[in-house]
Amino acid sequence: MRLPWTLHGSDVRRISDMAGESLLLAGGGRAILLQLANPGVGHGVAEHSDFVERPLSRLHGTMTYLYAIVFGTPSEVAHVRRVVGRAHRPVHDGGSSSVRYDAFDPGLQLWVAATLYDSAVQLFERVHGPIDPAHAETVYQDYALVGTSLQMPRELWPADVASFRRYWDDAVDHLVVDDVTRRVAHELLHPTTGPWWLRAAMPLARLVTAGSMPSSVRDDFGLPWSTGAQRRYDRVMRVTAAVVPHLPPRLRHVLRDGYLRRLRSAMVAEARTRTPS
Repeated sequence: MRLPWTLHGSDVRRISDMAGESLLLAGGGRAILLQLANPGVGHGVAEHSDFVERPLSRLHGTMTYLYAIVFGTPSEVAHVRRVVGRAHRPVHDGGSSSVRYDAFDPGLQLWVAATLYDSAVQLFERVHGPIDPAHAETVYQDYALVGTSLQMPRELWPADVASFRRYWDDAVDHLVVDDVTRRVAHELLHPTTGPWWLRAAMPLARLVTAGSMPSSVRDDFGLPWSTGAQRRYDRVMRVTAAVVPHLPPRLRHVLRDGYLRRLRSAMVAEARTRTPS
C-alpha cells in the first residue's frame, strides 16, 4: 500500500513540487563542477571566491537564492536578488585575466541556471522516478526563474525541453577544464577547513559527484573512476531510491525550511540595524 507521504516523479507538476526536496543538495557538486568547466564561470570563481577558507559559502548562497525565489515572499525574493547582485558586482575580469568574464553576463547566468536544472532533474528522476511528460515541460519552464530573477532575459532560456537538450549537449561539448578550474574543483572536493561533518561526508560527496558527471567532463577534471566506483555509486543510488521517497515531508524538506528560517532571521536583523533606536 502506498504511504500517504510517498512522492513519485509523476506527482510533480511545478518547480515547487520538486525544488524543496533536500535530496537535491546531493546534486550540488555536479552543478558546481559543470559551472566551473565554463571558463567564464570557472575563472570568475577562481579569482573572486574563497573555497579554501569558506568551502560552503557558494553552496549556502546558491541554496538560499533557490529556496527564496521558489518559495519566498516578494520581499524575500527582492532581498536575495540584492544580496546576489552585491556579490556579483565585483566579479568581472577587469581586463587583467586570460579569460573574459562578468557575473552579470546573461549567457553565463544561463549556463549556471542550466546546470542547476539539469542536475536537479537528473537526480530527482533517478530517485523518485520519471516526471510525467505532461508536467515535465511546466517544471522546465518554471526553472527559467533561476536566471530571470537576475539579469538573464526570458527569451534566452531555451524554448522547450527539446531545445534545452540541444543547447545542453552543445554546451557540454564545448566545456574547457584548465589548470585553474581543476585546482578550484580539487579545493571544493577536498576541503581542509570547515566543520568536521563536511570533511567526513566528502568521500560520499565525491563518489556521487563523479558518478553523476558526464564522463568526458569527469575525465577532464581528473576525477578517478573505475568499475568498482561505478558499482558503489549504483548501490548508493539504489539505497537512496528505496528510502528517500518514503520519508515524511518534514524530513524531505528540512533544508528548505532551515534555509528559509535563516534568511528570514537575517532580514529581521538587517531591518533592526536600519531602524533608528
